[in-house]
Amino acid sequence: MTLQIRHATHPEQLPGFDTAALRRHYLVDDLFVPGAVTAVLTHHDRIVLAGARPANGPLTLATYPELRSEFFLERREAGIVNVGGPGTVTADGTKYELTTGACLYVGRGVRDVVFDGPDAAFYIFSAPAHTAYPTAQVNPGEGNRLELGDQQTANRRTIDQFIHADGVQSCQIVLGVTTLHPGSTWNTMPAHTHDRRTECYLYFGLPETERIVHLLGEPDETRHLLVADRQAIISPSWSIHSGCGTSSYSFVWAMAGENQAFGDMDGVDVRDLR
Repeated sequence: MTLQIRHATHPEQLPGFDTAALRRHYLVDDLFVPGAVTAVLTHHDRIVLAGARPANGPLTLATYPELRSEFFLERREAGIVNVGGPGTVTADGTKYELTTGACLYVGRGVRDVVFDGPDAAFYIFSAPAHTAYPTAQVNPGEGNRLELGDQQTANRRTIDQFIHADGVQSCQIVLGVTTLHPGSTWNTMPAHTHDRRTECYLYFGLPETERIVHLLGEPDETRHLLVADRQAIISPSWSIHSGCGTSSYSFVWAMAGENQAFGDMDGVDVRDLR
């Protein structure tokens, strides 16, 4: 098992990045390898993104030498979302049944995490934690649900908040799932940044033939990436994170950093984007 390392980047580097460099720094396109747990660590807030595809039998979330820990969650917590078919996650002997779109929070100190289900695909978002909270499951529709946007602006969407200050408790993770309604394609527009935390998107539910044009960078120096199904984007605190698809889709949004206030964002007027 290897842990890919992504170093932190400064906004002044962005103008010099070609498409290959943008993809190398911010796009994670290989998380879901059948029969494996694949993981990437970004030095932006020390977040680990991982994918588990137990296609051929159970998979264990093991630690990595780079973490210098006895087990993966010794000093970390994790939010897990199943973006595939039904499957199970067993945390220290307790088995949880996760349907598509279900979320499981696993707190610091849990030693053994096992994934199972031939059609399941588990997305893991992990951040350092200084205290422990109990493992908790949230099924689709059971979190705090928001209906936002309008069909006229192609951004009608349902937001399910799972791990947040008024929901499942965590040390610093905030996580949920947004689903675009049929005919809607825009997410997070008007755009914003989070100067106090890093946010990552994991796009899923996108047909194999379709793509999402994801916008990133400082508001006055934007770039874009073409993103496929089950690919993730790392958004530093100084970067916007917005996109428009050639079809409707869903995405897991997850953040870690200074605070857990969902509304703590710095909005950007569309007219100020460059």
